[in-house]
Amino acid sequence: MAIEAPSSPFYSPWPDRLRHSAIILLVAGLALAVLVGLDELSPLRASVVFACIAAAALVPWRLHNAVASREDVRGVNPVETAAVSAVVAGMPDPAVLLDRAGRVIHLNAAAAQLAPALRKNELAQFALRSPEIITALREAIATSETRRATYLDHVPVDRWMELIVTPVPVPTLFGGTDKCMLMTFHDQTPLRRVEEMRADFVANASHELRTPLAALSGFIDTLQGPAKEDAKARERFLGIMHTQATRMARLIDDLLSLSRVELSAHVRPDTLVDIVPIIRQVADGLEPLARERQVAIDTDLPDAPVVIAGDREELLRVFENLIENALKYGASGGKVVVSLISAVSGEGVPEFRAIVRDFGPGIAPEHLPRLTERFYRVDVGDSRAQGGTGLGLSLVKHIVNRHRGRLLIESVLKKGATFTACFPQAKPPSGT
Repeated sequence: MAIEAPSSPFYSPWPDRLRHSAIILLVAGLALAVLVGLDELSPLRASVVFACIAAAALVPWRLHNAVASREDVRGVNPVETAAVSAVVAGMPDPAVLLDRAGRVIHLNAAAAQLAPALRKNELAQFALRSPEIITALREAIATSETRRATYLDHVPVDRWMELIVTPVPVPTLFGGTDKCMLMTFHDQTPLRRVEEMRADFVANASHELRTPLAALSGFIDTLQGPAKEDAKARERFLGIMHTQATRMARLIDDLLSLSRVELSAHVRPDTLVDIVPIIRQVADGLEPLARERQVAIDTDLPDAPVVIAGDREELLRVFENLIENALKYGASGGKVVVSLISAVSGEGVPEFRAIVRDFGPGIAPEHLPRLTERFYRVDVGDSRAQGGTGLGLSLVKHIVNRHRGRLLIESVLKKGATFTACFPQAKPPSGT
């Protein structure tokens, strides 16, 4: 069994200079002892001489150690330590630490991905060419105050970024302080998009409500004026007013439903629901509309229960919108097929797919990606004539997403359209 040498400095190898000093002292001690023995030198004088020799031998070694240790300390910059590097690397947003000259000291992986041209020990201005970044960095260096800048990054995609340059005081080697610059980047794109969507939503909602309100106001003025005694005109105007009031009520109802779904989007429903009777209920309730449009509703549903974790009222809205849309916009095909199948998603997750297919004119490919946007319509005039609010498919998408499912839309011009709502299968209770 090997015996490890003790870790005490006493047993550690002597440096060469100390070993040489020890040899000199040993030789000097022996020589002085011989001289004292021969009565050539008194013991007192021999002691003084030995002390002088010892000082001459040991002081240079101590000075060498002091100089060497000072050089070691001088070679280590306090902000270049592993601890500072780990702090910068652990920041979730892109972060770059610069010296006062603007050279990169540390950067994390997110910053390297945001600006691949950044290199350690090189000027950040060469890699970050945005005028807003360079201006903010120069001002922060000149004033030692925090600076912010917002800029649009076009590579690889358009993103709104916010830069914060924060001066960070750091200790110097000789007891003073200096300033480093910590640059952090924050992606503002989601906030910008949400703000744009909110502005578009308010503008569209105001426009959609203004149209029926204007119609109601106009017909009321007409009935109170020129058509006051005209029974035939009154009857026709009252029918139009009823249609507009119904459309406005439905729009408000859809807006409220959409708001409720968005508020609870992060909470997945956990109630077990059989969707077969829900689809049958919706199909039976839309039979009058189908007869009016001369469209047949064919259902291909399994006899066994199809159970998912869901909200019954929200699922009713999903199938009402999908089947009603098929009846209204695919009426020329004369038939709507509603089916329910079991399948497996691309990730290997078992799911149920509720499929609503019409055989109408279909939808052009350029419209498919935007069909679930709020108030987006392929044909505005036709949609309003059909009583649509422009929110039906957006509501369907949000409800399906809340149920952790997917909405698939496929269409070929002149061959109809297919809307598929995919829901993950409910997991059986534990212990069964």
